[in-house]
Amino acid sequence: EVHLVESGGGLVQAGGSLRLSCAASGLPFDDYSIAWFRQAPGKEREGVACISTDGSTYIRDSVKGRFTISGHAKDTVYLQMNSLKPEDTAIYYCAVSQGAPLSIQQYLYDYWGQGTQVTVSS
Repeated sequence: EVHLVESGGGLVQAGGSLRLSCAASGLPFDDYSIAWFRQAPGKEREGVACISTDGSTYIRDSVKGRFTISGHAKDTVYLQMNSLKPEDTAIYYCAVSQGAPLSIQQYLYDYWGQGTQVTVSS
């Protein structure tokens, strides 16, 4: 059974940093991407970043330069978030897509974690 567990969320002041972790287990395939998504209050969930099996990464434009994604080996992926803004406040989810697409399109992702809350105060 596939399990994805996010951690590292919390409350931080604007300009601060957080590092989120996603630990994946039970994956029945070897070639996959892990992505981070977020859902802010009253808004639709959106893709933030992803990393594929070969280490290629994709970061959405609105967080490029502030967020980085790393990891994947040993099934753990990190989202380093710097210069956080109040608009980054959201529940952050990690998800896995078989076949390692370098994409943050939600429909490609079959397995999802429960999410971790990130709150950025002004």
